[in-house]
Amino acid sequence: MHYAIEPTLPAEAATVHYVIETKASTLTVKAFAGGPLSALGHNPTIAAPDFEGEILRLVVRAPSLTVTDDLSEKDRQEINRRMQEEVLESDSFSDIVYECSQVSASKTGEGQYWVALNGELTLHGVKRGQAVSARISVNGNTLRATGEFAVRQSDYEIRPVSALGGAVKLKDELKVSFHIFARKQA
Repeated sequence: MHYAIEPTLPAEAATVHYVIETKASTLTVKAFAGGPLSALGHNPTIAAPDFEGEILRLVVRAPSLTVTDDLSEKDRQEINRRMQEEVLESDSFSDIVYECSQVSASKTGEGQYWVALNGELTLHGVKRGQAVSARISVNGNTLRATGEFAVRQSDYEIRPVSALGGAVKLKDELKVSFHIFARKQA
C-alpha cells in the first residue's frame, strides 16, 4: 500500500500506526425509504458493532450489522433477517473492507486536520474506489476521526429492499457515518 501524505500532516503520522478502539468508536449506516408510499416506510439506522483495524484499513463483520431503531422485536428481527440474507448475503460475503491507498491533509488548527482518503471499499464481493473525507484530531497518543460518506448499493450489485409490491423501498444511496477513536500502536 502507498500512502501519500501532504507536508501539512506531521511526518510522524505517516509512519505511526493508530489501532482503532472499537468500544470507543461508532460506525453507522442510514438508509432512506423511497417509492410512492415512502411515508409508510422506515428510515433504518444500522450499527456495525464488530469492526477492527487501523486508521487506513478497516474491516467490518457484515453479520454483526443490526438495526438500532426503536422497533418491535418482531420488526427488528425481520429487518435484520432480510438485511443479512437478501441484501448483504453475509453468509457468502462476511467482511466489508475499506483500504486506503492515498491520504492528503491540510492543517486546520493545532492538532486538527481535514483529511481526504482515497481507497477501495469491498462490499458484497465487489471492490470499488471510495473517497472518504474526515476531520482528524491528534492529541498525544490518540487520534479521533469523524466523517461521513455515501455508498450506492447498486455499485456493489445490491438490490435495495422493497415492501408492499415495491410501493415502499429503500433508496439506492446510503449514508455511512463514523466516529473513530484510535490509539498509537507501541
